[in-house]
Amino acid sequence: METKTIFMAFFIMTTLVSSAYPSSGQEDVDVEPLVNPGHEFDTLDVISPASDVISPASQDYNIYMLEIIPPKYKMYVETCMDKMEPIGKCGLYVIKEILTNEHVSRECCLKVVRAGKQCFIETNKLMFQFYQLKRFASQVFFKINEVWNRCSAKVESPSSSDDFTI
Repeated sequence: METKTIFMAFFIMTTLVSSAYPSSGQEDVDVEPLVNPGHEFDTLDVISPASDVISPASQDYNIYMLEIIPPKYKMYVETCMDKMEPIGKCGLYVIKEILTNEHVSRECCLKVVRAGKQCFIETNKLMFQFYQLKRFASQVFFKINEVWNRCSAKVESPSSSDDFTI
């Protein structure tokens, strides 16, 4: 009988705490961009280098990070990137949408959707391990899913006037 009472008390406390502090994974929790679209976004070296020089520490970090990735995973992500070719600047626009909430074009969405959801997610997870973007890594998973959902809906939407097809 005592175990049942303890369990009920724990359950009630957990329910109260979870309702007082909603998860950051909820759709309506965070609509603010992670980075302001202006100067703050432009100073991220991965997106659009402010100069050709990247600090040696961040460059060493990126090289080390790429070296310790398991070869199978690295090959998988490279294959994913190849599926999105010729993605060109679309990959950068996708990262910009994740960080600033500025929507990418339907053409970019088409390239992303062609690669598939898992490829899209894994490619972005890798991108947010780079030194310049790693500070956002804990905050972007929900936004990555949000971008995927928006892009797949945009591509599959018959109301779009573009004549792109999958």
